[in-house]
Amino acid sequence: QAQLEESGGGLVQPGGSLRLSCAASGSIFSISRMAWYRQAPGKQRELVATIRISGSTNYADSVKGRFTISRDNAQNTVYLQMNSLKPEDTAVYYCNAVTSLGQTFWGQGTQVTVSS
Repeated sequence: QAQLEESGGGLVQPGGSLRLSCAASGSIFSISRMAWYRQAPGKQRELVATIRISGSTNYADSVKGRFTISRDNAQNTVYLQMNSLKPEDTAVYYCNAVTSLGQTFWGQGTQVTVSS
């Protein structure tokens, strides 16, 4: 069964750091792009960061300079290093993978709460 499994969420104080991980397993092949999205209560899901198999990355303006996306192609794993966290970063973070065949996969989400 194809799945994306996220880990690393939790509660952190403002200014703190967290590292999210997402591992693809099962019948997920030829991943061309992996990404992190987030959804805060009462808001739409938004794109946080993307990384292509080439290594090129893109970030939402709200996280530029604070978040870093990286991936291990051999392990089909993507990471999101989040520094200088703010209360407005509180959300459920979702991992996303898109294959060269146009298939899209989502993780179950991991909660990130930034609060003192």
